[in-house]
Amino acid sequence: MSTASTHVLDAVLGRPAAGVGVVLGSASGVPIEEAVTDADGRVRFAAELAAGEHRLSFATGAWFAAQDRASFHPRVEISFGVTDGEHHHVALLLSPFSYTTYRGS
Repeated sequence: MSTASTHVLDAVLGRPAAGVGVVLGSASGVPIEEAVTDADGRVRFAAELAAGEHRLSFATGAWFAAQDRASFHPRVEISFGVTDGEHHHVALLLSPFSYTTYRGS
């Protein structure tokens, strides 16, 4: 079994994105665990994941709206492959009209 975590950064302000809702789910979209990013923009999920495809869904539109900031993407969904026995860290660099992601450590 494997584990997963995420880190969301506000690329415009150069700060962690605290308070972003995140759902870890299966490839078919069935929720496994829900969380909110902490003050450092991080979530470490407790769920153990089997090998295969999984998904992170970030409530980016609600997060920007709560700050009275416009945004283009109401939700960012990232599919990623899990290799058995490894930790998978998925980072999200976020701005109102674009985003990028990468596998961190």
